[in-house]
Amino acid sequence: MSDAAPQRYDCATQAEDALAAAEAAVASGRCIVLPTDTVYGIGAAAFDAAAVQGLLDAKQRGRDMPPPVLIAEPSMLRSLATGLTREGLEVAKAFWPGPLTVVVNAQPDLKLDLGDRGDTIAVRVPDHDFTRTLLRRTGPLAVSSANVSGRPAARTVDEAIEQLGDSVAVYLDAGEAGEPVPSTIIDLTGPPRILREGRLGRDELDGAVPGLFGDDA
Repeated sequence: MSDAAPQRYDCATQAEDALAAAEAAVASGRCIVLPTDTVYGIGAAAFDAAAVQGLLDAKQRGRDMPPPVLIAEPSMLRSLATGLTREGLEVAKAFWPGPLTVVVNAQPDLKLDLGDRGDTIAVRVPDHDFTRTLLRRTGPLAVSSANVSGRPAARTVDEAIEQLGDSVAVYLDAGEAGEPVPSTIIDLTGPPRILREGRLGRDELDGAVPGLFGDDA
């Protein structure tokens, strides 16, 4: 970990400096705090095992709770996942960018060490323009809520700083987060099933992709 003090940037007035600093921090294996369409997240390079461990350490969280991966575009899902069904691709296309997380079988040759995840990976495209711009520059990021485990998720950068301090290299401030309702999580590793109902309900999902849940209605 660097001894340098964390940097803080305003995403509205310092956008390019913020993007450059965050990109550099991720490339050097450091953690950043970034806005999403739910609460603030702490992120690290998804393909850097030491960086992901730094994220878990910052949250005081074990490897039994691996973070999901944020990507910039729905089309990137194919590069991370295998065994995707038509229904799985359709539901991702219908709700991305947005509050939908899909659990998929990871490509076997991916060099991903997110924790004790087995052969699966959770993936989401956030509905946040600044963050998707950042993701296009950094590549996939492992991202978890910006808080110490067991404490409330940060809805402002000040709340994230209070909890995470200098374990984070760059804080990206986009103002107060919106309603802290989490994403809905769907398991697509077999017949689709809801693991957590969040901002999207079953009726909304099934309405967009009729028959998504088969006979399990």
